[in-house]
Amino acid sequence: MHFYNVFHGDLTTSNILLKEDGTLILIDFGLSRFNPSNEDKAVDLYVLERAFVSTHSYYADLFPAIIDGYTEANKSGYQAVINQFQNVRARGRKRLMVG
Repeated sequence: MHFYNVFHGDLTTSNILLKEDGTLILIDFGLSRFNPSNEDKAVDLYVLERAFVSTHSYYADLFPAIIDGYTEANKSGYQAVINQFQNVRARGRKRLMVG
């Protein structure tokens, strides 16, 4: 999704379905938009991480595997997104307000 510059906007485990064959399906693209912004991609990852920690704490250790898969699927642009994800994680979801 991010490889194609699609920002989900509500990337939580509630918006991921698991099919019987193991395929994951993303649903509820009501807040999504086309946006190549590393900030928005990083916020998607942050929201997903928070969903794992708060709702599925027994699977919280799975999130690093998700980041590994993310970097594998986005080889050309993952580092900038991961760097921004670290920034978002450090400050929380909200952008810094200036002025």
